[in-house]
Amino acid sequence: MQSSYNGLALPADGAPIEYANGQFTVPDNPIIPFIEGDGTGRDIWKASQRVFDAAVEKAYGGKRAIKWFEIYAGEKAYREFQTWLPDDSVAAARDLRVSIKGPLTTPVGGGIRSLNVALRQILDLYSCVRPVKYYSGVPSPVKHPEKLDILLYRENTEDVYSGIEFKQGSADAAKLIEFLNHDLLKGGKKQVRTDSGVGIKPISIFGTKRLVRAAIKAALETGRKTVTLVHKGNIQKFTEGAFREWGYEVATQEFREHTVTERESWILGNLESDSSLRPEQNAALIEPGIEFAPPEFGASIVAEVKQVIASIGHSHGNGAWKSKILINDRIADSIFQQIIIRPSDYSILATTNLNGDYISDAAAAQVGGLGIAPGGNIGDGYAVFEATHGTAPKYADKDVINPGSVILSGVMLFDFLGWPEAARLIESSMEKTIQQKFVTYDFERQMQGATKAKTSEFATRMIENM
Repeated sequence: MQSSYNGLALPADGAPIEYANGQFTVPDNPIIPFIEGDGTGRDIWKASQRVFDAAVEKAYGGKRAIKWFEIYAGEKAYREFQTWLPDDSVAAARDLRVSIKGPLTTPVGGGIRSLNVALRQILDLYSCVRPVKYYSGVPSPVKHPEKLDILLYRENTEDVYSGIEFKQGSADAAKLIEFLNHDLLKGGKKQVRTDSGVGIKPISIFGTKRLVRAAIKAALETGRKTVTLVHKGNIQKFTEGAFREWGYEVATQEFREHTVTERESWILGNLESDSSLRPEQNAALIEPGIEFAPPEFGASIVAEVKQVIASIGHSHGNGAWKSKILINDRIADSIFQQIIIRPSDYSILATTNLNGDYISDAAAAQVGGLGIAPGGNIGDGYAVFEATHGTAPKYADKDVINPGSVILSGVMLFDFLGWPEAARLIESSMEKTIQQKFVTYDFERQMQGATKAKTSEFATRMIENM
């Protein structure tokens, strides 16, 4: 480990977080790197850091303290070092393990496509974790926002975000289109139009399974009872559909003792309702209309029923399956309406990268928007917690923006460190402050009788409410 990064010495009174054998060891004075962010990030970070330090002091009476260490990325890094993402900043995030950041701009005119994506890929932060729940008093566009309480695990390294694409009209695009049309698609009805831009969407067994594995482990650790695999497998059978199949493999092969799939629950539940039920009758219940299907399909469903009863009937039968984690799956477009009309049916969502991007923002809109939507990017041995909104440069340095996204990302950080007392203190003080209708302009304009607070004033009131 270096003694300094980007010319700044590490805090002498701090200690690094260690990681070995799959476990973090957190000292009472951990050095936590932070990137304040671009645009409004400057105002947000100042307010958030004050809240974090006050919560730790209040919760632990001086026995614990975060030793903050600034690292550079984005516009500030470019001004200082003529690079958007200095090597030393990446090295500090890697060496010190756990960090937090504000919003970063995407460089204009080439270079890094997204600084956020770059950090995720460099550190292999394969799980984008987005908790979405309602805090009392927050204005919401739905009648019962309190019914939505989900933890979203989004695969963070593959899918269209892998960045494998070729510009329309380029030699590489022409070469790839020619290969597709004249080799892989030769003789078929499908052809790629020659004036197309082309992107490649990789979904791997490795990437899928480690993401779903993390989601199921989270369910075991938090007591959540449902993990839903979200995909578009009805159309993209060999990428999104494979994500679904590989996800079920993780659940049934690696977590068999703790899980039951939705179809397994139907089979076991049918048998418990009628112990005399024959496999053929059970199959007809889980696949209505089976009598109109080809005989071989019907035979496969009957075989599935027999296999489930033989393999887990003893361990999961007689109602035991009801105490297991339920693993189910939903089509991506369906889940958008499901989290609105049946939000309480869902607890943890495990998604491919692009689907998770859409769904997490849509879910956040139900509970107050991206202004208070936290996020974390977590890999094996590394984590970066971050604001999920943009930089809003026209509001920069005006002390008006809601700091909730970074503050609640700090809640995630404290829970990750094993400091839940500080995390709960921040959550409760934020909720109390919002209930007092002392809020920044984005909420004030939606709340009758509210007081419009500056970013810094909101943080001060939160600290008072601790």
